[in-house]
Amino acid sequence: MHHYPDARAVVRAISPDEAVILNRPHAAARAARFFAEKFPGTSMYAVKANPSPDLIRVLWDNGISHYDVASIGEVRLVRETLGDAPKLCFMHPVKTASAIREAYFQHGVKTFSLDTLGELEKIVAATTTPEGAAAADLQLLVRLRVSSEHSELSLAAKFGVDLVDAAELLQATRQHCDALGICFHVGSQAMTPFAYVQALERVRAAIAEAAVTVDIIDVGGGFPSQYPGMEPPPLEDYFAQIHRHFEMLPISYSAELWAEPGRALCAEYSSIVVKVEKRRSDELYINDGAYGALFDAAHVDWRFPVVALEDDLTQPLADFAFFGPTCDDMDYMKGPFQLPEDIQSGDFIEIGMLGAYGAAMSTRFNGFGATRCFVVEDEPMVSLYTGRKDTRVSDNVVSLR
Repeated sequence: MHHYPDARAVVRAISPDEAVILNRPHAAARAARFFAEKFPGTSMYAVKANPSPDLIRVLWDNGISHYDVASIGEVRLVRETLGDAPKLCFMHPVKTASAIREAYFQHGVKTFSLDTLGELEKIVAATTTPEGAAAADLQLLVRLRVSSEHSELSLAAKFGVDLVDAAELLQATRQHCDALGICFHVGSQAMTPFAYVQALERVRAAIAEAAVTVDIIDVGGGFPSQYPGMEPPPLEDYFAQIHRHFEMLPISYSAELWAEPGRALCAEYSSIVVKVEKRRSDELYINDGAYGALFDAAHVDWRFPVVALEDDLTQPLADFAFFGPTCDDMDYMKGPFQLPEDIQSGDFIEIGMLGAYGAAMSTRFNGFGATRCFVVEDEPMVSLYTGRKDTRVSDNVVSLR
């Protein structure tokens, strides 16, 4: 893979007609070391955020030894990339029996999540040998439904057992596992540590009602990154509150604390360089969009940091919206994205913080989408790990669903 100092060097060297992805392995390595060293428990990477084998290797090399996988495809991917050494945890609460069976018998996966009695029965059946011997080494985590009110994107509707039903499920699950856990997810981009405090109080209530011994508490994902209009507190504040309230739970003296960072580990890993193909008033037609790496910008009005790469743009910043390259009217990103007022067709833009749910969401609809990647050596536009902030954007916050 070609290496360049920064995005401007890429544009000068190849003047790309198609969008290109820029990867920063050093940024992902720094994030991995931060979590490995500072989170007061085990951090496992949520592979869905960015399943790039190159990224998975970077995280492994820098201290991330556990991986949250959501499908048998992700199980196979991590095993093919890293071999048998990593611990894989199958944390999707709804799985096919064949996926459970392959994960357990072929890939050594012992950890599964669930949120219903039916899923518990499925896991038990799928991990029983043909001779009828039940698995004796399972780690089963019951997913509890918690609030997403403090997060920018909710994950409260689809998965999780309600508190009123949790005791029965915890008691039943305890009978079939070597280690019992409780997991939850506060939603994506949690903007305050109180999201985890609130969830852990619900965990406390579930344990008290069920009167079972709990060996694992998994606080899930939701750890934030920084975007225009979204500046979260330091991650150390999240870790401190999680640790304090974990220690107060009525759990086994040897209980483990887990987390599933996705966005926080990989958001700073990638950016994308796009070309302006047309300008219409305050709308720029660019060569990536809703069906490419900018899915979130189109569908949940996510604002990403942007910078024009032309040295001769001198006018003040103005607000722009983007159209992507496909034939679809839905290929639209309202932003606002702040760029020099004199930007025109033929100019290049770097869009940052796309390592999470950027390339991972990209399709090839209409034949468009970034296919080339380059490594760059400069810092991300913003970073929670260096104190670097984006000072080019306004305080105008876009409301997110």
